[in-house]
Amino acid sequence: MMKQRRGLGKGLGTLLPDKEEVKEEKIVTDELSAHISVDSIDVNPFQPRTHFDEEALQELSESIRIQGIIQPITVRQIDGGRYQLISGERRLQASKLANLKKIPAYIRTADEQQMLEMALIENIQRENLNALEVALSYQRLMTECNLKQEELGERVGKKRSTVNNYLRLLKLPAEVQQGLQGNLIGMGHARALLGLEDDKAMEKLYRKTVNEQLSVRKVEELVRAMQMGGDEEPKPKKVSEIRREMLDLQERLAGWFGTKVLVKADAKNKGEIKIPFKSKEELETLLNRLKK
Repeated sequence: MMKQRRGLGKGLGTLLPDKEEVKEEKIVTDELSAHISVDSIDVNPFQPRTHFDEEALQELSESIRIQGIIQPITVRQIDGGRYQLISGERRLQASKLANLKKIPAYIRTADEQQMLEMALIENIQRENLNALEVALSYQRLMTECNLKQEELGERVGKKRSTVNNYLRLLKLPAEVQQGLQGNLIGMGHARALLGLEDDKAMEKLYRKTVNEQLSVRKVEELVRAMQMGGDEEPKPKKVSEIRREMLDLQERLAGWFGTKVLVKADAKNKGEIKIPFKSKEELETLLNRLKK
C-alpha cells in the first residue's frame, strides 16, 4: 500500500503496433505471436494491479485448462533468451495454475517508459482495477511519463474531470485508502468523504460508514451536516418547534382555502393534511381553489 497523501483517444494501437519483426532462434513465430515457455517469462515490474482474486483466478485457470488461452499475453524480449511481461498477468498466473508449459504471446519491442504506458493503459482499459489502483495508475502515468491531465485523459479515453476525481482519492487518509482498496467502501463513499477537510473527521465518518454500512447518500448527508454545524447527525427538532411550525402552516392554509385545515406531522416530517367539507358545494369551492 503506497502511503501517498494529498498528493485512449489514441488507443493501444499506437502503442502496440500490428506487426513487429522478432528474431529468436528455437521459436517459430508468425507476424503477430508465438508460443513461448512459461518459465522464460519474467514478471512486469510496472504491474499496477496489487491484488488478484484467488477464486476468479482459479475459475480462469479452469477455463484455460479446457479451452486454452483465447487472448495472447504481450511480452518484450530481453537478454538471455528471456521475456518480460507487458500485459496479461492474470492469464499468465492462471496458465501456471493450469500447468501449461507454453503460452501464446505477442512479442513487442518497447523501452521501459513504453512498457509502463502499455501496462498501465492496458490494465486500466481491460481489467477491473479498484478505484484506488486506477488512481495510482493515473498518477504514475502523469509523473513517470510526463503527461498532463488533458493528455492522460486522451490516452485512457476519459474526461479530465473523471481523471481528476480519481486523482483526488489519493488525498484520503491512509486508513480510508486501505478501505477503498479492500472494497469496504466504494468510490462514491470516498468522494463524499473528501468533502471534509480534516483527516480525523474523514477517518471517524469512514469507520461509521463501514460499521453501519451506510449508503452513499447517507454519507453525503452526514458530510453536509458536519460542514454546516460540526455534528455528524442533524439534531432532531423539538416537539414544540414542530408543533409551532405546523400551527403556522395550518393558519396559512386555512386562510388560503377559506375553511378549517388540520395539519399533523411527526419529528421525521411525516404526516397528513385534512380539509373537511360539509357539502358538494364546499368541495367544489375547494377544488376550484386548488386550480388557481
